[in-house]
Amino acid sequence: MGDVTGYLGIAAAVLLLSVIAVRVSIRLGLPSLLLYLGIGVLLGEAVVGIQFEDADLTRSLGTVALVLILTEGGLTTRWSAVKPALGLGITLSTVAVGVSIAVTGFALHFLLDMDWRTALLWGAVLSSTDAAAVFSVLRGVGVGKRLIGALELESGINDAPVYIAVVLLASPDPITWTAPLLMGYELIAGGVIGIVLGWLGGIGLRRAALPATGLYPLATVAVCLLAYTVGDLAHASGFLAVYTAALVLGNARLPHRADTLSFAEGLGWIAQIGLFVLLGLYASPGRLLDALVPALVAGAVLVLLARPLSVLFAALPFRVPWREQVFVSWSGLRGAVPIVFALIPLIQGVRGAQQLVDAVFVLVVVLTLVQGTTLPWLAKWLGLVKSGEAHEVQVDSSALDDLGAELLQVRIQPGSKLHGVYLSELRLPPGSSVSLVVRDANGFTPQPTTRLQEHDQLLVVCTEAMRTATEHRIRAVDRAGRFARWKGDVGLP
Repeated sequence: MGDVTGYLGIAAAVLLLSVIAVRVSIRLGLPSLLLYLGIGVLLGEAVVGIQFEDADLTRSLGTVALVLILTEGGLTTRWSAVKPALGLGITLSTVAVGVSIAVTGFALHFLLDMDWRTALLWGAVLSSTDAAAVFSVLRGVGVGKRLIGALELESGINDAPVYIAVVLLASPDPITWTAPLLMGYELIAGGVIGIVLGWLGGIGLRRAALPATGLYPLATVAVCLLAYTVGDLAHASGFLAVYTAALVLGNARLPHRADTLSFAEGLGWIAQIGLFVLLGLYASPGRLLDALVPALVAGAVLVLLARPLSVLFAALPFRVPWREQVFVSWSGLRGAVPIVFALIPLIQGVRGAQQLVDAVFVLVVVLTLVQGTTLPWLAKWLGLVKSGEAHEVQVDSSALDDLGAELLQVRIQPGSKLHGVYLSELRLPPGSSVSLVVRDANGFTPQPTTRLQEHDQLLVVCTEAMRTATEHRIRAVDRAGRFARWKGDVGLP
């Protein structure tokens, strides 16, 4: 009993310290993942003295954390933001990965005198951008939705092909002509499984009358975890299955959507904190110095050669301006994913795998310091910051089962064309009405002459039959203003 109490106390202290570290990282302008890694290193063998060298357990727990991070990333990604960048995001997560592996492997073969298979394995491990780093850093930079959407799609999808490449290269078996076919099957099957389960999960959650509000977030996350499991059992990509399932669910008409996203965000934070602290605990500072030179060489190749070339090839069909290509090249943030993937060859006993793990750890710290802290400055220097860009109106729904009605909570974002619209001009469908407006923390019953403003929160009551039409009308006015119907915008996604 005493051991359990001690473990719980340590976990609680680490979690509280990590939450405080978020505030510290914002003030210092550093990505919080570096502070989490630092906490883990302090707890480890070099300072506090906790001995932890179980690579297999680290990889297993790391995989669970990555699944939760991808779940949170998919649920909070808006389809309206990623749709314009769908093609670019897919090529960045597939074509760019192949180019990055090839270029990095070729360079390291000659610069560090590695055999071809080992050099390509390094290239594969280093080619994956990190979902946690991208989701936490890029959403605060302020660049346009298309760029953010492309980078979020890349970080959410590219774990799948990179994982397959690492497993193939770490295996002692020879790579045959069937390898590309296997990779194609795993990616396609994983995507289909995720889309189907996400679609079915959304239908089930809308029809289920669960007895407590808190059960809806649990059920949503469970569907995403089920997608990973089904994908893995089908020998498909579980990472792609969980991300696509979360993406479909996050853009479905879910009951208690705000509660679900808040719960998923909390899980994402716990997963990030736990993963980076665990990786810091596993790291051995004594070995990291020996890996410094190969890590810096690999980092220079990756940042100055492999990443720019991979972005160039991926962006060719889409005529991406050079400024945006420069930003995307510099935004290839690395985090926990390369470290977790580097543990795969270590567990399988690949020669030189320990040096790879140590080099990747050093590289993640260096690149996060260099890239993560300079991204906001680079975005401003390239003229890509969109300070006045409007965000999509937020609409959350709660079912009033006994009344056959729906309660919609609407938040008017800065830049929305709902600003300045009179309530009478909103022209909601029959069976729908705005029952309450909350402005500056004060609520009041609106009149037809009430004029909506940015930051207002509205409570809209409607019948179940009119729920979709009501939301479409609100979204149409949000995008096109009071004359949305004349302009042909009916609020469809």
